[in-house]
Amino acid sequence: MKKEKKTEITKAKIITAAIEEFGTKGYTASSLNNICNNFKISKGLVYHNFKNKDELYLACISKCFLEVTKYLESQNVESDLHRYMELRFIFFSKYPLYARLFFEAVLQPPIKLADEIKEIKKGFDELNKKIYHSALQALPLRDGVTEEDALEYYELMLEMFNGYFSSSAYSSTDFTMLISDHEQKLTKILNFMFYGIAKEIE
Repeated sequence: MKKEKKTEITKAKIITAAIEEFGTKGYTASSLNNICNNFKISKGLVYHNFKNKDELYLACISKCFLEVTKYLESQNVESDLHRYMELRFIFFSKYPLYARLFFEAVLQPPIKLADEIKEIKKGFDELNKKIYHSALQALPLRDGVTEEDALEYYELMLEMFNGYFSSSAYSSTDFTMLISDHEQKLTKILNFMFYGIAKEIE
């Protein structure tokens, strides 16, 4: 077996083990010692392939966002936001370890890794914008409201919404409950943004 292929297989094995560790416990409570002991991987092998815990965590985050983005793109959501939220639920129900990684990265990322995670998320963020933009094109906008206005508002709203789940209001919430609450509320928020909350007065 070629050295490059062997290295690729070794890295994949380490990342799979790390995804289970980080995906179960989160960044702070996880350790390289646990990964090595629980999965019978030598610490020397880990350090040969990854500089430290942070680099390994970011590799797991990269794989997570790559997989969820690839899955959503393959489903051809186009402008159907309801279907988009359903597909997110299906994916994270099927891959709960990715759910923890994904929502920690989005809502409560390790502060020192925030810039790197922001870069990793770009592909997923662009997909979100594309879906939102498609949904906008399927609707008649109010007078004076441009697509640029709506997209700007969407980004602002999403930043504030996710920021709320990063606040002290959710600091002691079980992470599974946090994920469920976030997705339920996001579904409602998107619906309100597109269709409003007030019944039209005749």
